[in-house]
Amino acid sequence: MIALWIVLGLVAVLAIYVIVSYNGLIRGRNQVDNSWSQIDVQLKRRIDLIPNLVETIKGYAAHEKETLDAVIKARNSAISAPSTPQAQAAADTMLSASLRQLFALSEAYPDLKANQNFLALQEELTATEGRVSYARQFYNDTVLNYNNKLQTFPTVIIASMLKFETREYFEADEASREAPKVGF
Repeated sequence: MIALWIVLGLVAVLAIYVIVSYNGLIRGRNQVDNSWSQIDVQLKRRIDLIPNLVETIKGYAAHEKETLDAVIKARNSAISAPSTPQAQAAADTMLSASLRQLFALSEAYPDLKANQNFLALQEELTATEGRVSYARQFYNDTVLNYNNKLQTFPTVIIASMLKFETREYFEADEASREAPKVGF
């Protein structure tokens, strides 16, 4: 009789451990999804600012069509990129490079640099770049915590039985690690 109680106690402890581990994995996965959505929100915010910026610059630098077209092309690529960290990072790299070219253009046009609408858009875009950077860092920290849970013993056993998968980091390449330079 005592052996039966011991076995039942061990089964109960094991069941509680599985439930707690499973709930922890679910919480971790949801945190990763939430932090990814924060990156997505900030990237969309930046994408939404670009048409206004392009229109403002067109009035001052209409003959810089090649640079403006590159920005529009990069924006469209970012809009149509799949919502995965790798695809978004590639689109982000292209968009950041084209924005750097666009801001470099403003140096050649003193009237543009003095335009209040351009300055406001430039400031908003710079602030958004900071938010994107913070959201990336938060996402990568969340992915690290989640992946650690998945790969540590004994949770790895439960995670593999329940088919939880590791998540990939949002890794920007060297060209997009800096925010576009804003000069006044």
